[in-house]
This record gives sequence, C-alpha cells and structure tokens, in this order.
Amino acid sequence: MLAANSREHVDCVSRVVRNAERLPQAPVPSLIFDSWRRSMEQHHLDPGSLQGPRILTEPLLKECRERAELFMRIASEQVSQLHHRVRHADYCVMLTDAQGQTIDHRVDAAIRSDCRKAGLYLGTCWSEAEEGTCGVATVLTSQAAVTVHKRDHFRAAFINLTCSAAPIFDPQGNLLGVMDASALQSPDDRRSQHLVRQMVAQSAQAIENAFFMHSAARHWVLQAHSTPGYVDSQPDLLLAWDQDGRLQALNSKARQALRRRFGQVPVHIGEVFDLDALRAVTDQSVQQLQWRGEAGVLHVRLNTPQRQPARVAPNPQVDPRVEEHLRLAVRVKDRNLPVLVQGETGAGKEVFARQLHARSARRDAPFVAVNCAAIPENLIESELFGYVAGAFTGASSKGMTGLLQQAHGGTLFLDEIGDMPLALQTRLLRVMAEGEVAPLGAAKTRAVDIQVICASHRDLASLVSEGRFREDLYFRLGCARVTLPPLRERTDKLALINRLLEQEARSSGVTVGIGQAALERLLGYAWPGNVRQLRHVLAYACAVCDGGTIQLADLPLEVRGERLEVEVEHSMSPERQVLLDALVRHRWKPLPAAQALGISRATLYRRVKQLGIDMPGKHP
Repeated sequence: MLAANSREHVDCVSRVVRNAERLPQAPVPSLIFDSWRRSMEQHHLDPGSLQGPRILTEPLLKECRERAELFMRIASEQVSQLHHRVRHADYCVMLTDAQGQTIDHRVDAAIRSDCRKAGLYLGTCWSEAEEGTCGVATVLTSQAAVTVHKRDHFRAAFINLTCSAAPIFDPQGNLLGVMDASALQSPDDRRSQHLVRQMVAQSAQAIENAFFMHSAARHWVLQAHSTPGYVDSQPDLLLAWDQDGRLQALNSKARQALRRRFGQVPVHIGEVFDLDALRAVTDQSVQQLQWRGEAGVLHVRLNTPQRQPARVAPNPQVDPRVEEHLRLAVRVKDRNLPVLVQGETGAGKEVFARQLHARSARRDAPFVAVNCAAIPENLIESELFGYVAGAFTGASSKGMTGLLQQAHGGTLFLDEIGDMPLALQTRLLRVMAEGEVAPLGAAKTRAVDIQVICASHRDLASLVSEGRFREDLYFRLGCARVTLPPLRERTDKLALINRLLEQEARSSGVTVGIGQAALERLLGYAWPGNVRQLRHVLAYACAVCDGGTIQLADLPLEVRGERLEVEVEHSMSPERQVLLDALVRHRWKPLPAAQALGISRATLYRRVKQLGIDMPGKHP
C-alpha cells in the first residue's frame, strides 16, 4: 500500500498529465513535465511503482565497463574529485554510459547501504523508458544539464531523491555518458541544488575536454577561451583538424558556438579563422585570434600533432636530479618553510609532493591535495576555507570543513597555484602569516598548523610582472624552488616504466611483462604528457594485451607512430569490410557481431586488432 505522500505524488502526476491542456502553467519545469507525459503516455509507466531500478547482471556490467574502458579511465579522476567536493553533504556520484547504465560509482561507507536501497549503485539502469523522469534519464533525452529534485521524479519510489546530472559528449558530438550527483535527503527548495548542479556540469565539461585531447592527439588542436588565463587550464572551445584543414573534432561548446555564428558546423578550419592568422599562432604562448568574418576575439593556443622523436638511450638508474631535489626539499620543509615545485603538466609534481610529505617529519599527518585549476573560481573559496551552516544560499545545513582545516597538522598541496584568484591569494598569504583561518560566515577565526607545498606549470615570475599573481605571495612560497625535468629528459625512464608497470599489474591482479619492440618504442617516445601520459599508456596496454606480454601492437596509435600506408592497406581488405559491416549493424556490440559472423568474441577482438579497426571505447 502506498504511503500518504506517495499517493499524493501519484495523484499530482496523473492530474497534471491528464489536464495539461487546461492548466495555465504546469507546477514543474517544462523539461520535467514533458518527461512525465512521455513516461505515462509513451512508456506506459506507473507513477505509483515503488520498485527500484533494474540492475545489470555481473556479465552484462562487465561487458558495459569493458566497452567504456577508455572513457572510464579518463573520467575517473574527475569522478573522484567531484565526490570529494560533495561527499560531506552526503551526495554520491555516478557515471553512466550513453544508455544510462551506471559504470562507475563513488559513495562514502556511511551511506552506501542506504544509497544501494535507493538504486544509487553500480550497474543500475536509468533510462526514461524504464524509470521515467530522473536525473540521468532527463539528460539522456534533453542532452543538457538538469536537476531533478524530489517530486520532479515520475515514480513514487524516487521522490525523496535529488539528482543533478550533466551530459558528456565525444569529439564528434555523440553522447558518451552522464555525470550525476545524487542525495537521499535535501532541502525542499530546488534552488538549494544550484551549486551542486554547477559542480556536476563543470566536472562533465572537464571529462569531455580530457577525452577530446586524448582522442585528437594526432591532429592540430586549438584551445580557446575569452579570457587568456583559462586557455590552458579550462578552455571553453576545442577544435581539431587534419593536415588538409578538415575539421575532425569539436567539443560541445565549440560545436554550439560554430552553429550560433555560422548557422551550421563548417567543414574546413579556413571557414572559421583566417588561415594566415592561424599560421601565426604557436604552442609557445597564448595569442589572440579573430573569428573569420565575425566580430569577436578569442585567446588561443595551438597544439601541433605529436611527432615521433629520435630514440633516447635508456638508463636504469633513478634520475639524480629528482633525488637531489627531494633530499633538499625535505630539509626545507622540515624547517616549516614552503616548497614551490615547477615543471611541465604531467611531470609528476603531485607524486613529488607526496614523496616529500612521506619523507618529512609530518609523514603521519594528513596530506591534502587541491587542484586550483580544477575548481571553479566561485567555489574555490568555500572549498579552501569552508563555511558555517547558512553562510550562503545553497550551503549545506551542516556547514563544511575547508581543506585548510582538513590539513591541520599535516601538509597542504596546492597544485596549479598560478590559477588561484587574486583575492584568495591575499587570504592564503594571511593564513600562512598568522596561522589562522576564517570559514565563510564564521564570527571567529580558527588556528591551523600546516606546511604548504605549491606546484605550477606556469612561470609565476611572469604572472607577477603581469599583475596576475601577488609578488609577496610569490616570494613567500618560493623559499625553495624545485624544477622537475620533463620525462623526455629524464635518465630513469626504464626504471619508471618498470615501476609503473608493476603498479598497474598489481592493481589489476595480473602478471604482465613487456616485449623488446614495445619497450624500445616507449623509451624513444617524446612523452608530451610526461609521467601522467606514460601511466595511462601502460594502463591501456595492460588492458588490451594477450598472453601476459605487452607487444608493440598493444600500444596506442600515437605512441606506435603507425604510417598512413598501413591504414590504407587495412581499409582495402575485404575481410575488414565484412567485420566492419557486422559491427556497425550490431551497433558495435562485440557479442552480437561475433554471433552473426559465427566466431567467438575473443576471435572477434583479435581480428579487430589485426585489421586496425578503431572500436568506440577500445582504442584512443
């Protein structure tokens, strides 16, 4: 029997849908109302159903996760970061595929059981046809960020939930999946979810951009933003084109911008920007670029296609520069002086900071890492300093302990410190000078004892001269400055490869070796993404290799440096065409395609690899 509040909800939904034509205005947003009507009239769902969502069987879930392996790997960091930001308000975070099937999930142990009962769990399916109006389903149909708050849900089973979700698109504009943050309890006012929705949309955009950069490595890529300081850290627009100038990839914001300006998506980059002006843009600095035939200027950086470098002779020893930097930095840190770590993106600055903390006198105290570039400017203050209950609209009723206080007694690592807003730089300087922090809305300050490690890939001295970074903070942070060498210059690449491969094998529960040809290619590659890229490449190779040994063919295409002639040869193969037809006909699902061809799934995967077919979600 339905509870009173459930019966009330069912009556409301039924009445609104039945009398829609006579109502002057629906009691819910039009997006929600349209979903209600489809749920009842098209999908024939019962709003009074208290049944939980369908959960995939273990084999089906495994297959979904295998298909989305690359997507999950790229998204994992942002999923974790979003959960870290909302966990104190009792939110869980889900990542679904393009069918609304939950393939990744983050939840605190204290609420895990309750979330599972509510359907907020790995393997649950959230399509509109099955569950009616909910956060994920509404994003799948609208392809826009949305909050489905409590009684916005179609089914009575979910009316206590609140879900904020946002879409993630691939470089061709196809939906990759949905990022969702859901809570079991929340205030009745839907405005309370505005901040969470903004954070979810920000995380979804970051995943989309990361997937874009990974996928477009072999093309010319333009990063653009209306403000120069965000071109590298949070580009709004991403465009990629081949050597002939044909546009091959766009992120969702770029696709929207082009349609808005030109009425459609152009075919050639020369239709978007003047080619002479574009040729003047380099990857050395951020420059200005004007739209072709349109008013408006963008700040841009151009990334050239990856090129295969000459092979570097391997050295199995640990790079002495890194070891010496670490030794000196420990001595400085233990004197309670800040350390500034500089180096290219992905060079291992956070790893260095964690090693520094582990060797310091505070090794048993907390290590709290903050990426200043990954947190929206309007959120970073509350993240760092925390807030008391009722400090602002949308604030948690419990308040929130800021990261500065969480690091009390230990180490605070501020990554990409150059992206911290000037106003917060002033507050941070005061914290370091006085050892006190004032949460938002608090009447009193609170004492904190922290040691600070900062990192940046930017030239902070240049930012100081430009007035974008406080000079006094720069000198305060730079007592000890460490510059990490990029991976291409390190003498310990072989040791790094072996160590990272061992870590990956241990986390996967398998034993993996590496063949000589693959090892030589890894040692000779330029590694523009540095240690972070090496880690991802090894994770990918471990996932796709057969027989326990990574071969050259198991490496991503951009690392292998495949020639175009090989791809042309593959495209001419009749066997390849037959296999492609089967995969396309069965929407790239390996099992049905294999059954149609009369082969096993393992044989299908082997032929896919041999014939150079780029399966969605399987190859970068």
